[in-house]
Amino acid sequence: QVQLVESGGGVVQAGGSLRLSCAASGRTSSSYAVGWFRQAPGKEREFVAAVTWSGSTTYYADSVKGRFTISRDNAKNTVYLQMNSLKPEDPAVYYCAADKVVKVADPGEYDYWGQGTQVTVSS
Repeated sequence: QVQLVESGGGVVQAGGSLRLSCAASGRTSSSYAVGWFRQAPGKEREFVAAVTWSGSTTYYADSVKGRFTISRDNAKNTVYLQMNSLKPEDPAVYYCAADKVVKVADPGEYDYWGQGTQVTVSS
């Protein structure tokens, strides 16, 4: 089993920045992708960004492209999501997920999920 723990959420002013971390432990695999998803009240869980664990390929949702950056540190088994220029539509619970997947943007393809971290954007 893979365990994932998110951290770095909090309250930030519109236009500000946060960096989220996802630390992985357990039976990780070099074939896994790691994805970030978010879910706001009353809305479906949506894809944010993803990176292959052993490679350098990255993926972004159109809504965050150019503002968010996903990166990885394999030595620490940690994936980061740098969020800049935060907007009113960005507040949500952010989750990281990992698995061997076919489509990195489909949350149904991931078996391993963290507990989530809350991001709040103030005006």
